[in-house]
Amino acid sequence: CPVVLAPKNSSVAMPPPADIVKVAIEWPGAFPKLMEIDQKKPLSSIIKEVCDGWSLANHDQFALQHADSSNFYITEKNRNEIKNGAILRLTTSPAQNAQQLHERIQSSSMDAKLEALKDLANYSRDVTFAQEFINLDGISLLTQMVESGTERYQKLQKIMKPCFGDMLSFTLTAFVELMDHGIVSWDTFSVAFIKKIASYVNKFASDISILQRSLAILESMVLNSHDLYQKVAQEITIGQLIPHLQGTDQEIQTYTIAVINALFLKAPDDKRQEMANILAQKQLRSIILTHVIRAQTAINNEMAHQLYVLQVLTFNLLEDRMMTKMDPQDQAQRDIIFELRRIAFDAESEPNNSSGSMEKRKSMYTRDYKKLGFINHVNPAMDFTQTPPGMLALDNMLYFAKHHQDAYIRIVLENSSREDKHECPFGRSSIELTKMLCEILKVGELPSETCNDFHPMFFTHDRSFEEFFCICIQLLNKTWKEMRATSEDFNKVMQVVKEQIMRALTTKPSSLDQFKSKLQNLSYTEILKIRQSERMNQEDFQSRPILELKEKIQPEILELIKQQRLNRLVEGTCFRKLNSRRRQDKFWYCRLSPNHKVLHYGDLEESPQGEVPHDSLQDKLPVADIKAVVTGKDCPHMKEKGALKQNKEVLELAFSILYDSSGQLNFIAPDKHEYCVWTDGLNALLGKDMLSDLTRNDLDTLLSMEIKLRLLDLENIQIPDAPPPIPKEPSNYDFVYDCN
Repeated sequence: CPVVLAPKNSSVAMPPPADIVKVAIEWPGAFPKLMEIDQKKPLSSIIKEVCDGWSLANHDQFALQHADSSNFYITEKNRNEIKNGAILRLTTSPAQNAQQLHERIQSSSMDAKLEALKDLANYSRDVTFAQEFINLDGISLLTQMVESGTERYQKLQKIMKPCFGDMLSFTLTAFVELMDHGIVSWDTFSVAFIKKIASYVNKFASDISILQRSLAILESMVLNSHDLYQKVAQEITIGQLIPHLQGTDQEIQTYTIAVINALFLKAPDDKRQEMANILAQKQLRSIILTHVIRAQTAINNEMAHQLYVLQVLTFNLLEDRMMTKMDPQDQAQRDIIFELRRIAFDAESEPNNSSGSMEKRKSMYTRDYKKLGFINHVNPAMDFTQTPPGMLALDNMLYFAKHHQDAYIRIVLENSSREDKHECPFGRSSIELTKMLCEILKVGELPSETCNDFHPMFFTHDRSFEEFFCICIQLLNKTWKEMRATSEDFNKVMQVVKEQIMRALTTKPSSLDQFKSKLQNLSYTEILKIRQSERMNQEDFQSRPILELKEKIQPEILELIKQQRLNRLVEGTCFRKLNSRRRQDKFWYCRLSPNHKVLHYGDLEESPQGEVPHDSLQDKLPVADIKAVVTGKDCPHMKEKGALKQNKEVLELAFSILYDSSGQLNFIAPDKHEYCVWTDGLNALLGKDMLSDLTRNDLDTLLSMEIKLRLLDLENIQIPDAPPPIPKEPSNYDFVYDCN
């Protein structure tokens, strides 16, 4: 076939260099300009070139910004985010824009002022503009406007109430956005400003926007400054917040619970119980149950998180009793043990002058304490000197004896009449069970920033922990009988009970009665069946032939897992952008192209219901450009200053894609499963090993299933450890049949 040579003057189209980005640039009143930006050139020289094209002088007073809904300025720091095909806008520089807005928001014209505040609220989301506006002492100006706002515009408020409401709403929005960047300390605000914000919580209950911003500011003040916590706590009462929970707007309810949680979290130890008592008096629990948990609106992630935080903080009130040892010399504490004995055996305490020697009484008490299941029969107070659970176990036992007296007496008498070796020791069981329940509910641990795991049933009773204990101690006694356990089996019984409780909790029962019925279905026999089934699935064959078979099968199983991970990346995932104010959730979506060559990603207004098509994701990253995938503390967004750095849960879900010289794509996975899927998938794309826990579990499960399938025909046949010996060669081959 003839070879066709290109003419000398002709040029073959080459792909543009990696540092060249093709963009469109807009300028009001002019046709957009198509331009190639050299990322190696200083940004100022690119802006000068654009200005010269439109004959604009003073290029240092101009800047470039994204022409999308964000309007964020382009700086030397973020210029790498510009993608091919992006639309940019030439606009006034951040410094000049900040100066103009600083003047405009002080205008005497109400319409001009309103328009300026609206623009300020929009621009304040951009950290570049925010820095310039803050440098002009813009935060102080906004706080002065808030402090003097109501008095200054009292007449306006009566005549043009909607206008005043919008003006205040934009002012507070701008303030919240500016403070979110973490440039200014929260400690700088006056009592007058706090009083004004707190007053808006009452005055503007009907104006959702103002109420929402005011609650957000109060929450941030409490969480970010100890001094402000004290001032806010003086200005806002639980009674003022409760009415906002009785409405139907879930966002306002979420902000309200967030403020209550913040006040609860930052309260000194000696004030927390006092605050809990006030919450109980105001019937916070029943209001949340009625207007939030059992409302017709489905609970969103942020509300679930705030309910989880409230649940954790409420249970953490038990920590003090959990870590308090019993004082064997304290008569009041010993009286509780006497009361347990009296209720169980219905014996009136004998007066000191009664007939019968002291030895007789001691002997009787010792016998009864043994029946009650204490380890130390002579002095049961010694059983409560271990922390945890400390005095909390005794509190639970007394609650059970007083509020579920019939069940308590039945358990004690049942066990005291059994043979010694089969009795379930009530005292010892109660102490160990209380300790176990504290571990399950993580009593004493601070709430996680990302967890949404609240249990509706704990909002159905004022003494939910004690009721939880009462159900579980009856379960323990029932399981003990089903297992026909002896004292040597105590730890085995506790393990089964823990499994029963954990399995019932995972179903998220809506009430304590529902939790009880779930436990009824999880008898010891049922747990045995579940365990046997799981054991069969996870059985590990250790004989040499099986290990060799595993080794042979493993590569194809790993290939199967790899394909599953890549298919999940093709489907894509919605990721959340975390910032210092968690409820201002912004979402973005990322997915792999079907040919596995490009990652498509882009911002979303809200969390999507299904897959997001490729063409709606504006940004692309070729897989060939990816240099590395880093996780946890190695991620660039985890090294930045801010609260996220210290948060263990967020660190465990963070990963980043590094590309080019300094490009990065930062992720925070919605959960551990998605984290494993994405890190595995990205490592597979780069030709690296998939090392996640999920891959190990999948590999074990699939290998086990495959081996069992292959061994089905060998059921009940003993597989030898060594292959059978090869027989000697026959003396002749006369037995061979020649087909020819």
